[in-house]
Amino acid sequence: MKFIKEKDEERQDYIFQKNKKTKLGAKFIALVLVLLIIGVITSGFLLEFF
Repeated sequence: MKFIKEKDEERQDYIFQKNKKTKLGAKFIALVLVLLIIGVITSGFLLEFF
């Protein structure tokens, strides 16, 4: 099983395809995770947990 399928490969056993949707989705998920981490750290400082 391959993790990322190239555009010109003919195979069915892959998890992600290398295209614009996959790249955009990965960037969106990374951005949301960073914002959540920043929110948790900020709320920790505001509520004096750190």
